[in-house]
Amino acid sequence: MKKIVKYILLDILRNKIILAYTAILFVVTFSVFSLEDNSQKGMLTLLNLVLFIVPLVSIIFSTIYIYNSSEFIELLVSQPLRRKSIWLSLFIGISGALSLAFIIGAGVPLLIYNHSVTAFMMVANGILISVIFAAIAMVAAVSTRDKAKGIGWAILLWLYFSLVFDGLILFLLFQFSDYPLEKIMIFVSALNPIDLGRILILLKMDVSALMGYTGAVFKEFYGTQLGLIISFSVMLLWVIIPLLYSLRIFNRKDL
Repeated sequence: MKKIVKYILLDILRNKIILAYTAILFVVTFSVFSLEDNSQKGMLTLLNLVLFIVPLVSIIFSTIYIYNSSEFIELLVSQPLRRKSIWLSLFIGISGALSLAFIIGAGVPLLIYNHSVTAFMMVANGILISVIFAAIAMVAAVSTRDKAKGIGWAILLWLYFSLVFDGLILFLLFQFSDYPLEKIMIFVSALNPIDLGRILILLKMDVSALMGYTGAVFKEFYGTQLGLIISFSVMLLWVIIPLLYSLRIFNRKDL
């Protein structure tokens, strides 16, 4: 298993797309903090970029890589290796490479300009989002043999979590504006890892006041130590559940 992980990790880290992704994150992060005098404003700008670019690259690259590695996966399956070990090795290799690319590209320059707890939380948030969308990509890739359909599902899932989900929540809030939905929104926010990550960072940056009463409710829950533990536990569930589901499909799939 270690040899497979090492091979996949080195193979991805030599990939030109990953190298370009790392370089772009590095340049953008340095540019954001160089142009902004206030590090807080720079972090807000970077947060929006991270929550938009990182999930997109993670889910599409992971999906394409799995499809392109189909012959390699079939070769491994033909060997006396457990399918569970093969699939977990593939996940660890992909998510590890994406996380490393994020740390080098965005984490290092961010921590150079800002040494606060919020900066470390943003780095942790970016790593978790990279891993989560790698796990979701594995579900999309293993669900269908058709490469175009798999990539299409990956893009639709990214669109749902990045854009559609927020639109649906805003629609429901406007439709039921007469009802106290603030506490329900704490549960609803856990249904989207991108929104959950955004809320955690915004609360740490003390801009929850801009969110009105809803922000006060979020701060009361997510701002506590217990709330942070629960929120990061939920994000870990976003890794575990899609990974286990994709593993179940892979174990039953006829290659």
